Amino acid sequence: MNKIDLNGRCAVVTGGAQGFGRAITERFIASGAKVAIWDHDQQLAEKTAKEIGSGVTAFKVDVSDLAAVEKTRDATLGTLGKIDILVNNAGIAGINKTVWETDLDEWRKVLRINLDGPFICCKAIVPDMVKQNYGRIVNIASIAGKEGNPNAAAYSAAKAGVIGLTKSLGKELAQTGIRVNCITPAAVKTEIFNQMTEQHIQFMLSKIPMGRFGLVEEIAALIAWLASEDCSFSTGAVFDISGGRATY
Repeated sequence: MNKIDLNGRCAVVTGGAQGFGRAITERFIASGAKVAIWDHDQQLAEKTAKEIGSGVTAFKVDVSDLAAVEKTRDATLGTLGKIDILVNNAGIAGINKTVWETDLDEWRKVLRINLDGPFICCKAIVPDMVKQNYGRIVNIASIAGKEGNPNAAAYSAAKAGVIGLTKSLGKELAQTGIRVNCITPAAVKTEIFNQMTEQHIQFMLSKIPMGRFGLVEEIAALIAWLASEDCSFSTGAVFDISGGRATY
C-alpha cells in the first residue's frame, strides 16, 4: 500500500459503516487522519468504529435532513475540532425498473439520498472549510451518471447530478484552498448489490473490459489521494475508476 500523508487531518465519511465507506475510513486511519463516520445505522457505525480502532467516531445522521446534518456537523466539530475532508459516499441503489414502471416516491427517495445528501453535506460543511481556507471534498458518483444504466434511471440521474454538483462547487471554490472532485466507479461488489436484481448485476459486469468488479480497497486508494494535499491542481474533475468501461 502506497503511503498517503493525511497526518493531522480530520475527515467526515458519510455512509462510513460499510462498503466503500468502511474501506475509505480504514485507509484514512492508516494514512494518519481522524475520521467521523456519519451513517443512518448507529449500531453498525459504532461496531465499525470499534473494529477499526482509535481515531474513529460514529454519528447517526440522515444526510437528506439539513437540520440533522447541521447538528451532526456541530457535534463532529466538537469532537474533532475541525473538518478538513468530506467524502460524500452515502447512497442507495434503488429498485431496478423501467422509467415508466418506477414509482414517483421511489424516484424521489433515491434522489433525496444520492443527490440531496451530498448537496446538504456540502452546504453544511463548506463554510467552515472556507474559514480555514482548506478542504478536500470527494463525491462518489458512478459510471451510471455518465452512461445511464437501463432499469436504473433514478440512480443514474442522481449520480449525473452529483457530477454536475462537483463541477459547479469546484468552480465556486477554485480560488480558495478547497478542492472538490468526484469519482465514477463501475460496479464494486458491496452490500448495495443486495438491492439489485441478478440480471442487473450481470449487465454491469458485462460492460467492464477488465471482466471483474472493482475492489473497495481500489476505491479507497484513489480517494485517499484526492483527499490529500497532493491533489492541489485538480478541482471540479471526474476521476474514472471503472476497469476500462468509461469512454470519456
